[in-house]
Amino acid sequence: MNWLYINWTVQPEIFPDTAIPVRWYGLFFATAFLLGYYIMKRIFANENHTEKELDKLLVYMMVGTILGARLGHVFFYDWEYYRNHLDEILMVWKGGLASHGAAIGIIISMYFFSKNVIKESILWMLDRVVITVALAGFFIRMGNLFNHEIIGLPTEQPWGFIFNLAYVPDPLTPRHPAQLYEAICYLLIFVLLYQLFWKKDAGKKPGFLFGLFLVTIFSVRFVIEFWKENQVAFEDSMALNMGQWLSIPAVLAGLFFVFRSFRVAKKS
Repeated sequence: MNWLYINWTVQPEIFPDTAIPVRWYGLFFATAFLLGYYIMKRIFANENHTEKELDKLLVYMMVGTILGARLGHVFFYDWEYYRNHLDEILMVWKGGLASHGAAIGIIISMYFFSKNVIKESILWMLDRVVITVALAGFFIRMGNLFNHEIIGLPTEQPWGFIFNLAYVPDPLTPRHPAQLYEAICYLLIFVLLYQLFWKKDAGKKPGFLFGLFLVTIFSVRFVIEFWKENQVAFEDSMALNMGQWLSIPAVLAGLFFVFRSFRVAKKS
């Protein structure tokens, strides 16, 4: 009955069997930064900040995102391996990035950017940059889909995907397209944050958009993890997997910033 399902045979490489090793994941990753740049360019122009500051923001964001995502994978998911292979920690091209680590890396990089470059509060900066991060989440999960990775659990639903190239014992078993679930949710969250910023002046409530981002993104992540295969073996013995445990404090922190933003708004 496999004819009822979606047979996902897309190759991770854009030009397979050629000397051009360009992957869909890399294209989606670059597109996320490019679109994020143009969104922030509009925001910076609206807030009377310069393009020179924006160019520096791109550097801070790239370093924070990539370094944070890599270290997040190393320490949250695979420290047992990397503790004996320290020389491979920064070998990003070998694979292994974690979104929770990326979130931490972005927050840290925005702290230094707000302090050293733009001279605005870190919440001012985070309220704006998370709009682009939500959009980036959409593109990253689409990259995972094209990479046949972060796949879902087996399903009998007609929209199940057969990930022919997935590294699992049973690649011909129809599975939930968990990457697609997350991608769609992240895209909707991006639209919500974008509209709140431009239509409702939500950027004037310090911490509101940042908090809302944390609550929505990581609530989605927590729920969809129930339909995902665990990424590493040690998660099989856990009541909740690592992604879910890491999402809980992020959601709680988000709620704190949302409620704090309303208290600050009332006082002002």
